[in-house]
Amino acid sequence: MADSIPQSRSRDLDKLLLRPGNLVGPTFEAGAQLRDDIKECVRVLVIGAGGLGCELLKDLAFSGFQNLEVIDMDRIEVTNLNRQFLFRLGDVGKPKAEVAAKRVMERVSGVDIKSHFCRIEDKPISFYNDFHIIVLGLDSIEARSYINSVACSFLEYDSDGNPQEESIKPMVDGGTEGFKGHARIIMPGVTPCFECTIWLFPPQVKFPLCTLAETPRTAAHCIEYAHLIKWDEAHSGKTFDPDDPEHMQWVYSEAVKRAELFGIPGVTYSLTQGVVKNIIPAIASTNAIISAAFEGLHTKVTEFVRDKDCLVCGPGVLIELEASVTLKKFIDLLEDHPKLLLTRVSVTFRGKNLYMQAPPVLEEMTRSNLDLPLFELMGKTPRDIAHVTGAAGKGDKSSHVLGNYVLFSRE
Repeated sequence: MADSIPQSRSRDLDKLLLRPGNLVGPTFEAGAQLRDDIKECVRVLVIGAGGLGCELLKDLAFSGFQNLEVIDMDRIEVTNLNRQFLFRLGDVGKPKAEVAAKRVMERVSGVDIKSHFCRIEDKPISFYNDFHIIVLGLDSIEARSYINSVACSFLEYDSDGNPQEESIKPMVDGGTEGFKGHARIIMPGVTPCFECTIWLFPPQVKFPLCTLAETPRTAAHCIEYAHLIKWDEAHSGKTFDPDDPEHMQWVYSEAVKRAELFGIPGVTYSLTQGVVKNIIPAIASTNAIISAAFEGLHTKVTEFVRDKDCLVCGPGVLIELEASVTLKKFIDLLEDHPKLLLTRVSVTFRGKNLYMQAPPVLEEMTRSNLDLPLFELMGKTPRDIAHVTGAAGKGDKSSHVLGNYVLFSRE
């Protein structure tokens, strides 16, 4: 109950909720009831239980939020212990989400944290709609793009193209790299979404295979040669698991041999892990600062501008169809649409999976819908919205996208 929470724990929250200020909108109404509702009723999902995620869970619990959930697919490694302070040596090998939730609940009375040890894609879209706020502590652009698109899929627009307030799913996005970091609030349909500003992130470094195979010049080239080329040659189709210590040790050993052959120094086991798993440099103090930062705390300011034509948070693309068009034909149209050019398409309607590319069990369950008319799958409504996930573009230019596509079916 709210009375059991120490007053000191909610002190900072009280400063924001019991009085007006410049951090709130024009419709904000300060008061103790709002504070108590946030503590007891608001459900917050923290995605990621790594360096930033551990700090976020701690900050939210100490701020008075009582209903928290955390999702993470990774297990604890020894290399995590220098900055992910909720973990101990005896926790190595255990799921991060489970240990993080347990450790915070041991230290903070009155907080209830439910953990999920799985991939974010393994949860149905409806799972994310149950939360009032989604907080991101992710180190992957692809994962953040996916969650951004999920949150934007809940958006509903009125006839004038304005987002309906009750359908907006707020997100708090943070990220760190060494001594640098950012924190921002995303209100889908109102502020720029993650996809609107994805140009802020530099492209991931990729090495040409010809360089890896013929003229390696750096330790990273030797590691990627062992990882991308030598592994397949030696293991005939066996999938490489970056979380398997034996697999990582094999890549490290082969990279050392490659480096010695070309006289290249610097191959270490730690660097091998960093290159293969694309580990971003992290510092504990940076994580702590960013997890507690408010929007606007910048040494270098970049103005975010919302892209009104964004395929993720915008009102969507109008497509007119005959009532006889099957789901398979609709997917083919999306792949050939000049504005979309989507590949690996999945389709949902009002939270129901019409066709899912992955995981395999969902693909098998929804495969029979491909031959059915989309008009019938959408309840024979003359005009409605389907949500589509896929990759935008083809070939080397593909990138993850989820958009709202307005459909019009007629007899």
